Amino acid sequence: MTEDSGRTLVCSVLFVDIVAYSKKSVSEQFEIKRAFNGALGSALEVLQRRDRVIVDTGDGAAVVFLGDPEDALVVGVAMRGHADRIPMRMGINLGPVRLISDLNDQVNVIGDGINVAQRVMSFAEPGQLLVSSNYFDVVSRMSEQYATLFSREGRRQDKHVREYEVYAVSEALQIEGAMPLLDDPADEARPTAVFRSQAAAGEPTGIAAHEPAKVLDAGTSLMVSGSSRASVAEAVSRLERKGARVISAVSMVGNRWVASCTHPGDARAVKVEEAGLLRIVTGTSREAVEDKVAELLGFGGRVVQPLEQVDGVWTVVCDTLS
Repeated sequence: MTEDSGRTLVCSVLFVDIVAYSKKSVSEQFEIKRAFNGALGSALEVLQRRDRVIVDTGDGAAVVFLGDPEDALVVGVAMRGHADRIPMRMGINLGPVRLISDLNDQVNVIGDGINVAQRVMSFAEPGQLLVSSNYFDVVSRMSEQYATLFSREGRRQDKHVREYEVYAVSEALQIEGAMPLLDDPADEARPTAVFRSQAAAGEPTGIAAHEPAKVLDAGTSLMVSGSSRASVAEAVSRLERKGARVISAVSMVGNRWVASCTHPGDARAVKVEEAGLLRIVTGTSREAVEDKVAELLGFGGRVVQPLEQVDGVWTVVCDTLS
């Protein structure tokens, strides 16, 4: 970290605060801080040490991520998963920081990037993860699906009358990785990959190609991203073996490879909805939808809108069954 000391860097910062920490007894503070440190350590074990700086704030922590801004979101969502037993608020910002050495010759962080992260955190409710407009503007452009994972909370004002636009991270976003995603004995739990800046003539540097891709649960689908095409393709193949179906093929977006697919086991799921005299058949598998339509036709139905795929979903409209 010494090579970055004294430099001003644009980084993503996750600020986490334990709710009502100062009101607890010393023994309670000791226990909850120990649990907090354990949760943060677990969330951070997916990252290489040189990629982040941790600042202990007493009643929480600030984590500065020197690499991919997406890492702050991953760790923030992982920490949110512990909020049911450790009451905490979380905020993320993307902005300028400077790494300095404190009186104990330890790395410390100063700058607007960490200050705004703290302000954003202060606007959050217990268990809530908020992000600044700066962070939202960057991450939401990584893919169309990422943009749907945030909801605008509006403008907030601090005691210095400075205003902030904040966004809440969807509760549907969860992190796969703490346990095996699949039940195949070969699919052991592995740490999430760390991303770095993109090389001038190819893939991101500093990451071994065999490192696993990230798998984010976006509710209706899974988003897979990784530092190499091979890692993403491997993750998608594992999902396909368990019944998932690819929605968008592996492609380069920004400085990472991404893909999306259905949840494992959902590929054969078909939904039949009534709309007046019509039956709308939808599913992520063409074959499954065609099978269901054939079943309906066998009972006297008639196709009025042929099979088509929209955003990864196959749809057929039939008339009322006779």
